[in-house]
Amino acid sequence: MINMTKILLIGNGAREHAIAEALVKGGAEICAFMAKMNPGISALCNKNVELGKLTNFAAITTFGNKNKVEFAVVGPEAPLAMGIVDALKAQGIPTVGPTIECAQLESSKIFARSLLKKYHIESNIQFETFKKMESIPEFVEKIGKENVVVKPDGLTGGKGVKVWGDHLHSEKEIYDYCQEIFDQNGRVVIEEKLEGEEFTYICFVDGKHVVGTPIVQDNKRAYNGDKGPNTGGMGSISFSDHLLPFITAEDVEYARNQLEKVIQAVYNETGVEYKGFLYGQFMKSNKGIKVVEFNIRFGDPEAMNILPILSSNFVEICRQILAGTLKNEIIFDTKATVCKYLVPDGYPINPKANSEIIIDEKALKEIGAKIYYASVSEEEGKIYTSTSRAIAVLGIADSIDEAEKIAEKATQYIQGDLFHRTDIGTQAVIDKRTQHMNLILQK
Repeated sequence: MINMTKILLIGNGAREHAIAEALVKGGAEICAFMAKMNPGISALCNKNVELGKLTNFAAITTFGNKNKVEFAVVGPEAPLAMGIVDALKAQGIPTVGPTIECAQLESSKIFARSLLKKYHIESNIQFETFKKMESIPEFVEKIGKENVVVKPDGLTGGKGVKVWGDHLHSEKEIYDYCQEIFDQNGRVVIEEKLEGEEFTYICFVDGKHVVGTPIVQDNKRAYNGDKGPNTGGMGSISFSDHLLPFITAEDVEYARNQLEKVIQAVYNETGVEYKGFLYGQFMKSNKGIKVVEFNIRFGDPEAMNILPILSSNFVEICRQILAGTLKNEIIFDTKATVCKYLVPDGYPINPKANSEIIIDEKALKEIGAKIYYASVSEEEGKIYTSTSRAIAVLGIADSIDEAEKIAEKATQYIQGDLFHRTDIGTQAVIDKRTQHMNLILQK
């Protein structure tokens, strides 16, 4: 009998569901420590799960050691930012993810921007950090209020950033938001606003080597036509050539080179090698390709675009990350993907929780769609919404158009008080963004 690799997965969202699927496909037997029951992950674990707080490191290490795991993989950012990798390692469990020092790339925007500045990394932008209101008006006047982006320093789940013209419409609103952050004992980063198109570039990192995955574009706004408040992401797309219509192979290589410099800078600054997944959020602008932010883990929804088309063995990639032997030969299928999130009615302002979701799994299988459970709860065999995103549907096909049709059709087979963006992955949205990029590059 072959001894399967035993792996501990930490987290319970759709991203972790995609990670669990990739680990099992790679030949692993997994157990999962989750904050609440994700039915998709539970099935992949053969119900070998434990529920508890993702910051209860003692319970997590006990569960991992009881299961005699070879290593752990961490999905969400909060336990990483609090040092779960250090805690597990101290108890003999190697873990795919950055240590608490390296996790500052996401947990502190001040750390990230200051690092880019100190090490002269070209994709940085003009910014200033503040602990009190005093010098903010002077900086706003210097860069012009119409060029202002306000960010809190810490983790905000993708929802804390406010941009002039989208969320801020007067100097008073800028100062009020800064004051709101200070009132919560936070620190403020004000950055110059960039105009362009964002793209997500997630890489595998073993401390020295940075190996990229297909480029993805997320859709943050809640409603069709990029309207409404920001969310954790309403869905995302990737093309079969692993680029975007407005992102070239040269752009991607530049972004990868920038991430290599960042990894070296983190090591120079902390003395610790960054190991795990690194998400670079970049914007292509008329000033070149610039860093919007870093995430220290796979994106959600982007993990659903990337991991299902990974043809290399994900377990082996994780081993190489831990050993520092990552190779460039990581292969992805030449397929397009479209991911759409079904979210509770009223999301993100006043989401309707505890509403039952009914899924026709047979019909989903017949049309070739995949689903990933996000923030749902399973009780007595029934699935209910929470206040966050509920279920991601994924279409995979040779073209973006076919992938979009599969994802859109899949939403018909999931019933409940839910809505989704019908325009994600449509030609109209892709054309609009391509034209927008062309206009900017002509300026």
